[in-house]
Amino acid sequence: MKTLSEKLQETTQFLKEKGIGDVEFGLILGSGLGELADEIEEAVAIAYEEIPNFPVSTVTGHAGKLVYGTLSGRKVLALQGRFHYYEGYAMTTVTYPVRVMAALSAHSVVVTNACGGVNETFKPGDLMLITDHINFMGTNPLIGANEEDLGPRFPDMSQAYTGDYRKKVAEVAQTRGIDLKEGVYMGFSGPTYETPAEIHMARILGADAVGMSTVPEVIVAVHNGLKVLGISCITNLAAGMQANLNHTEVVETTERVKAEFKELIKETLAVL
Repeated sequence: MKTLSEKLQETTQFLKEKGIGDVEFGLILGSGLGELADEIEEAVAIAYEEIPNFPVSTVTGHAGKLVYGTLSGRKVLALQGRFHYYEGYAMTTVTYPVRVMAALSAHSVVVTNACGGVNETFKPGDLMLITDHINFMGTNPLIGANEEDLGPRFPDMSQAYTGDYRKKVAEVAQTRGIDLKEGVYMGFSGPTYETPAEIHMARILGADAVGMSTVPEVIVAVHNGLKVLGISCITNLAAGMQANLNHTEVVETTERVKAEFKELIKETLAVL
């Protein structure tokens, strides 16, 4: 059986042969947000199914392509569609693209997602800067043997979301007149939406938003020594705060605010 390092070597060699060079920023684009990858200049796009050791995204709103090129003057590698634990993938598979980004010399990752608002002052369409997270997914992507060349056995998560990046994106938002919220993201495994009782619990525990992604990728990014910027799109109010929940609303809300979201990401990349 191949080690994780051996799989990474195989994947990165394939990608380099396809024209992907060194990366500065990895971009993980959530539900309905993948169009940002279409704005990458001099783009090299590769379908996930062509890439050795890569899984395939199965969720509506996720295109399933890896896109490399220049965005806001930065060399980026974008995931146009991510992978989720609830799709049946192992956590090592869900987070594998982050390992690939690091192996291609990325120093930072920008993580976006669509999520439910728990904070009662939030409304659908708000953007939230992630200040911290709560892992309530019932597992951790670092469980198992640790390969020391990838990262430490016990990584420190006390500053997972890079403070300087948070400051810069807040400044960009203020300049553009964007009401950027801030808060704690709580990750659940899914695929069910949370119950009203679970949302009540999340609020008591200090969560401002809930979702089914992001936490595993950020843990692995920190393990790999990457800086992290996380931004959520509040696509709906969480269970018990509105009549019902469905994925169609998630995609529709991101469609409505995607222009503002994309500009925020692009202008922030330019100043990081």
